[in-house]
Amino acid sequence: MKPPLGMPISDPSLVCKLQKSLYGLKQASWQWNQKLTSALLQLGYVQRTLDYSLFVKQTLSSFTTLLVYVDDVVLTGNSLVEINAVKQQLHDQFHIKDLGDLKFFLGFEVAQSKNGLILNQRKYCLEILYEFGLTGCKPANSSANASIVEHVASIT
Repeated sequence: MKPPLGMPISDPSLVCKLQKSLYGLKQASWQWNQKLTSALLQLGYVQRTLDYSLFVKQTLSSFTTLLVYVDDVVLTGNSLVEINAVKQQLHDQFHIKDLGDLKFFLGFEVAQSKNGLILNQRKYCLEILYEFGLTGCKPANSSANASIVEHVASIT
């Protein structure tokens, strides 16, 4: 790192030492992940070893889970009290912004119904079709579509 203009340097071999990571540097995302992981562990969450982005906290009365993707966190559980407590603690430490109910995440559209969650990738598929200039093409049925419909019908 070069010293700022106008800063007198007595020895040209001296360098500046960063006290914390700067946004945009290679180690910034690693530092953020380390800090968030440390905070979640202090709150009683357990980091899963098969998926390091998944944190789970289970007590006798509640179950909450956090899924981390870069700087986005998806939080869910069966206790609104615990969810609100975690959000408040994360806000106090990191000044997070609550974006409300999950609508889109990693290309998936998420919709809630009385029977549970519905996931689809319609928007993602349309973006791919648009990117390759195929939005005007006619859809065609395939055996894969039929087998998926049969599978879904057998589940419900």
